[in-house]
Amino acid sequence: MEQLSGQDASFLYAESKHAPLHVGSVAIYDQSTVPGGVLRFREILNYNAQRLHLTKTLRRKVVRVPFDVDHPYWVDDKDFDLEYHIRHIALPQPADWRQLYILASRILATPLDMSKPPWESYYVEGLDHVEGLPPRCFAVITKTHHCAIDGASSVELAELLHDLTPEPRQIPPPTEVWRGEDDPPVAELMLRSFANNALQPVRAAETFARSLPGMAKAMSSLADRQVQAPVLIPRTRFNKTITAHRVIGFCRFSLDEMRAMRKGVKGATVNDAVVSLCGGALRKYLTAKVELPAESLVAMAPVSVRGADEKGEMGNRVSGMMISIGSHIEDPRARLAHVQTSSAQSKALTNAIGARQMTDAMRFIPGSLMVMGTRFASQMGIANVQNPVYNCVITNVPGPQVPLYSMGAKLLTTIGFGPLTDGVGLMFPVGSYCGEFMVSFTACREMLPDPEFMEQCIRDTYAQMRSTLL
Repeated sequence: MEQLSGQDASFLYAESKHAPLHVGSVAIYDQSTVPGGVLRFREILNYNAQRLHLTKTLRRKVVRVPFDVDHPYWVDDKDFDLEYHIRHIALPQPADWRQLYILASRILATPLDMSKPPWESYYVEGLDHVEGLPPRCFAVITKTHHCAIDGASSVELAELLHDLTPEPRQIPPPTEVWRGEDDPPVAELMLRSFANNALQPVRAAETFARSLPGMAKAMSSLADRQVQAPVLIPRTRFNKTITAHRVIGFCRFSLDEMRAMRKGVKGATVNDAVVSLCGGALRKYLTAKVELPAESLVAMAPVSVRGADEKGEMGNRVSGMMISIGSHIEDPRARLAHVQTSSAQSKALTNAIGARQMTDAMRFIPGSLMVMGTRFASQMGIANVQNPVYNCVITNVPGPQVPLYSMGAKLLTTIGFGPLTDGVGLMFPVGSYCGEFMVSFTACREMLPDPEFMEQCIRDTYAQMRSTLL
């Protein structure tokens, strides 16, 4: 039995029926590389069963402490049933991109059953008529609760479940038979909570003491810089109370071109180019709706604080930066320069304070208080009246640049999916794989009823950046 960190637990506390907090993806595979050319459901189950012991994440569930007086615990599920978590379905006719998006959006918008290990995978066949894909492709729609993984750990988990060749590698058998464990009795949970809460003042003091040097360093660092004065973040259609409905979409580009374009501004990174691309796409989208604010929109960009000694561990080790995305600037070069400046300032502040100290502080917030706050904000529609802290989320998680295979099937591409919350109805999960650069988006359907147009805005912005910066 292992207790969740404060950051991991926060994703449980902040969840609501219309805002489930799981991450996911739609991975598309080419079945032609499979021996015999056909995968059967039994083979899918066997392949996954042989790898369950490579990570403890897939077979453990969350047990919450009564009244959320302390953070929950991970417990090995003795009733684990692989066939519950892995499902086999077919894409409805006409089996095109739109049908795949609709099916994936509905699956990904549905909350997970948190009485079981918090993940599900849907193997979807019948993609023969999806434009741009070879015959006999299939998709895997996967969702995992954010309390279990972040972007970096999701990539590591994917690497465990894939191979570098069509021939699956030999997996060493588990050293012991899986048995799981009983749920801890309520009395034990309450006793542990009493002991943990008794130590909270000491732990909080230690965390505060570690943070003081970083705060002083941050003030000194910012005093030496020409820091842009903070401005009121504008409200957009994406900064209201969301519904339970979702839309997704994505575009694919050349990773080498993206790397070349960022060189158009000295000091700019690939991530700056990513943010600038999303900022330009939002500029086009909101301009068409006659809703573009005069001020730049601001994005929250998650940043991994996972140490080298934490590689292979699941859960969340992530902080965040606030970046002005330059949506008020039409010229691609000027917009990229604006993003580079904003990103550098945010990065300097984060590094000075210490991103790890920011995340450590979350463990001292009582779970019951977070649950009450989330419910109150949702019921009162606070997101509809307060100024947003940021307008959207842009997360860039680099993937492997060599082909991956699952059960002999070659991974072609991946569409990312991210969680939404009241006040933030748009997220851009961005990734790369095998020389390609993928820009996905997840949005509340009522806020973005035309995902095809958003895809076009992304493509048009990329073309404009390419002609200007290359």
